Amino acid sequence: MRILIIEDEPAVLKELVWFIKQDHQLILLGTATNVKDALVLIKATGPELILMDIQLVDGTAFDILNQLAAISFKIIFITAYSHFAIKAIKYGALDYLLKPLDEMELKEVLNSIKRDKEIESLQLSEQLAIVKNNVEYKDINLESRIVLHSLDFLQILQLKEIIYCQSDGGYTTFFLSEGRKLMISKPLKFYDELLPEKWFLRPHQSYLVNVLHIDKFLKAGTIVMKDKTEIPVASRRRDYIIQHFKQIV
Repeated sequence: MRILIIEDEPAVLKELVWFIKQDHQLILLGTATNVKDALVLIKATGPELILMDIQLVDGTAFDILNQLAAISFKIIFITAYSHFAIKAIKYGALDYLLKPLDEMELKEVLNSIKRDKEIESLQLSEQLAIVKNNVEYKDINLESRIVLHSLDFLQILQLKEIIYCQSDGGYTTFFLSEGRKLMISKPLKFYDELLPEKWFLRPHQSYLVNVLHIDKFLKAGTIVMKDKTEIPVASRRRDYIIQHFKQIV
């Protein structure tokens, strides 16, 4: 796999270069530390994968991507801890690494990409648009888009299309508008932390519901959705649900 590294922190760059050179399946095409040099290098070398810092000294990763006619490579974003940046990347279902780098995490991400080299350019553009919008505006609402990564495909949808989510061991099943259903290989806890609490309630350890699709709350301990689905409410969560409804009103 032909790789470029775009990173402006010398220590991180040195670590990435060392790691890439240890793997005989990886070919390091070059490195860049700023937007201008990165653009020249990408156009000259045609990489398959770019390890890309989100925040560079003279701009951002999106300043680079916006100036490319087409994106025919995979991306692993690199970022210092930022709540909004990480959440935005997760909404786009893209890979990322946190600084300081963890060698095992880097290895796992690279191995995952090696197993799946195919790339849909249009699909990636949609994913990047979702990440960019959430990074820049930090405003996640029911109109915001999210990418759900199933075993066979990526599903792009708006949050308002999610009716509720149900836990199934380490998997989560999304029940969507128009009778659609999708199983994702991530636990419900992942989406509980990711989706905005203002719109998504956790009435029970096995469920996450979209308030937009709630018809009524029976105080005996059940949420009735507009599609007539009944969602149990754990006794310890009852006061929380009532309080949340009062805040909406």
